[in-house]
This record gives sequence, structure tokens and C-alpha cells, in this order.
Amino acid sequence: MSLVKSSSTDSANAFILIKQKTLSNNLNGILCKSLVFVTLILYLVYFFLSNHPCCQSSLLLFQRRIKSKQYYYNKTSHISPTNISHIVFGIAGSSNTWGNKKWYIHSWWKPNITRGYLFLDRTPNEHLPWPSSSPPFKISDDNSRYALYNKHGMPFAIRMLRVIEETFNVEHSPGVRWYVMADDDTVLLIDNLVDVLSMYDHRKYYYVGMNSECLVSNFGMSFQMAFGGAGYALSYPLAQAVAKNMDTCIKRYPFLYGSDHILQACIADLGVTITLENGFHQIDLRRDISGFLSAHPQSPFLSLHHLDLVAPIFPLMNHHEAVNHLMTAARVDQSRLLQQSTCYLTKYNWTFSVSWGYSINIYEKIHSPSFLERPLETFSEWRKGARPPYMFNVRQLTNDSCEIPHVLFFDAVDGTRLDHIVTRYTKRTPRAMTACGSSGNHSADDVSKIRVFSPMHKLHVGAGNRRECCDVVQPIGMDSMAIKLRTCMTHEIIA
Repeated sequence: MSLVKSSSTDSANAFILIKQKTLSNNLNGILCKSLVFVTLILYLVYFFLSNHPCCQSSLLLFQRRIKSKQYYYNKTSHISPTNISHIVFGIAGSSNTWGNKKWYIHSWWKPNITRGYLFLDRTPNEHLPWPSSSPPFKISDDNSRYALYNKHGMPFAIRMLRVIEETFNVEHSPGVRWYVMADDDTVLLIDNLVDVLSMYDHRKYYYVGMNSECLVSNFGMSFQMAFGGAGYALSYPLAQAVAKNMDTCIKRYPFLYGSDHILQACIADLGVTITLENGFHQIDLRRDISGFLSAHPQSPFLSLHHLDLVAPIFPLMNHHEAVNHLMTAARVDQSRLLQQSTCYLTKYNWTFSVSWGYSINIYEKIHSPSFLERPLETFSEWRKGARPPYMFNVRQLTNDSCEIPHVLFFDAVDGTRLDHIVTRYTKRTPRAMTACGSSGNHSADDVSKIRVFSPMHKLHVGAGNRRECCDVVQPIGMDSMAIKLRTCMTHEIIA
């Protein structure tokens, strides 16, 4: 009986195992068939989409984007740094005024190094033979065909606008990366300009420049406009697009005031907006701009304009001498030019604000960097009565001797010493005020000369970088002092 029962049990177990195995095989078969079926459906969907007109372009675009990213990566690794040979300058000028303005261009133009042309309104017979120290000139094209569209407030707006097109048509070799436009009284700092343009991809659409210092000018034109007297840069693709569409652009905007505004409108039509660089200076200011130059924004110094309309930037010099004097410092270290550093002589409660290559301001009171980075209003507004007059904060002139500095101006480069460049600053005129009483009556009247020791390496200026710190390292005597610029220590506070 037990044998029979055991046999039946074994048979039952065997049957269950066979049934489970059969069920497992069936499930595996169903799963495989399902996977094959789903794969087939997906393949048919892909085949249909890849051949359908409405979707084919999207797929191609996706593939192109992938290829484009791969190309960009590979191409970037082989691009050489931008240098002066990659930049072409287009300068708008007039034969009638060239004799008075050529000194500004000569201050920065480097024959056989800088590339570009001066575009004049007529043959400059009175200036012939043409000197090699000047940019080669070309006569602007006849613009009479645009007479119907010339309703602009600025005379010769169309001729000046077309300098971009004419420059591109003359110089568009593969080695060109940037086109820099300027007026015949624009002073450019070309080493700094190369450094700034090197930060941007010249294969993209860039419109690099700066607004006016005058708020009303920007309001009347556009806050998206680069003022041409200060200079501006167009990358090759953008310059090419502007040149190709110039005819349409001129006819589309016959009523805008000047060439700068027409260009900005044309560039906006191409879907491009301005990239602001604070170092371009239109100088829409009046009188003495020493307060402005002594508190330059923390950006590479790139240009000056309208210098004939303000006082000479150095005392006891004419306009041409003053510009050439500034360039003496620029030839030694353009990266530091006008860059502000602040240090203190706490023994006398004195503050020193160094604008390298231009001036040193001595205050008979401790002032913070945030106070000193606001320009002292030695200048006046471009448009009389404009309120507010400026695009930046200022410190007003006052009779308070604690707020008004003793000013020493750049005098000479004294060579190098101990791996530092030595520049000398001297007092040209006395301050003619009593000592600051609230800080102990320690007068700086007798300080007539200061030497500044600056590192020989290039200073990296702008976003992500700090200003240099400085120390009063050698109080030689009450009439002569020394200051050393240095890299600020980690987490160091200038105070």
C-alpha cells in the first residue's frame, strides 16, 4: 500500500515539474515574440519618419547639430590666439580736418603692423605726398544714389556708415577675424584691444562696443548702440552680413540721426545685440576729464574720443603733447594703463589712489575703494542741463579739504628695478587748501614726487579678476615717496 502511494506521489511531482517547465518555455516564447514584434514596429515607425517630408528636416538638423558640435570642438583646439594681424581698421575721416586730427591716429597706428584704411571724402591734395606714418587712404564711394534716403540729422551719415562695407570689400581674406571702426580723432589702445577681442569667438556674430557717458545721448539714440567715435568691433561673420545687406539697411532707415544709430538698427535686424566693453570711451563730457580718467572702471582701457572738446588730459601741455605723453606709459605696460589701486599710510591717515600711467591722488583722510571708484566731477555734462547727466555715479567738487585730493600726474618712466617697472609722478600745481582737520591736520602739501614700482608681468583686468593692491614702502622724505603694486593676498581686504 505504501509502495503504491509513494509511486503515485512521485508521478504527481513529475507531472508538476513537466507542467512548470512547459509553462516556462511557453512564457519565454511569448516574450521573445513580443520583443521581435515591438522591434519591428519601432523600425517601421523610424523608417516612416525618416522618409516623411515633415520630419526629415528635423532629423537632418539633429544630425547636423551633432556634427557641428564635433566640428566646433575639433576646430577650437587648433585656433591660434587672436593677434593684431587678424584685425582690420576702418577709419572715417575728412580731408578738410585731417591736418588737425592726424596726430590722434599717429599716436597708435603702427605702419607695416596695423592693417586698414582711412576713408576720405575727397583726394587729400593738400596733404600729398602721403606719409608712410599715416594709414593708407581711400576715397569713399559715390553715394548720390542714396540721396532720396538721406534724411539724417548728421551730415555724411551714409558715407560714414558705408565705411564698414567698403572696408570689408577691400579686406576680407581668410586671415581677417575682426573689423574695428573708428573716427579720425579716435585714440585706440591696440594691445588691450587684441586682448579683449581674443576673449570672443570671431566665428560668431559679435558687435562689441560701448554706450555714451551721457545718459541723454543713449536715451535719444539707443542703449543697445555702440558709439562710433569710441570705436567698436564687428566679428567677420557680422561684418560680412552687414556689408551684404547695406543697401537694404540704408533704404530702410532714412530718418535715424547718424551712422551709429543706423548701424545698430541694421545689426538688430540681423538678430544681434551689443556686447558692452567698458573700456571704449566716447567722452561725451566737457572741461577737465582728469577726475574721470583717475577712476577708470575695472576693465581694459581701449579708447578715447572727443579729446579736442575737453581740456588737455595733462596740465601744461597741448592736446597732441598730452596724448603722446599718455602713450609713453602705454608703450611700457598697456595692460595697467589707468587701472586703479588703493593703499594707505595710516600714520598720517592718508589714502593713495593710483591710476597707473596717469595720476596719483592723495587724500588726507582714509577713504574706502567704493568711495574712490566714483569719479570726482572735475568735468561737466555733455548736454547742458541734462538730468541726470551721466551713466555713472560721481563725487561732486567741494570745499572740504578731506574730500579733495592732491594730484600728482605721470611724469616719466624711470626704467626697471628689481623686476619692477618704475614710473614717476609729480605735482604740477598745489591744491591750495588747508589740511584736513578731522584726520589730524597732516598736510600732504610737501609731497611733490612719487615713484611707483609695478610688476613686469601683464595685468589681467576685467570680469573675474581683482584690482591690484599696493603698499607705501618707502617714505623717503616728506617731498618724495614710493609705492609698490602687488597681487592682493587671498581674502585680503583693501582697508
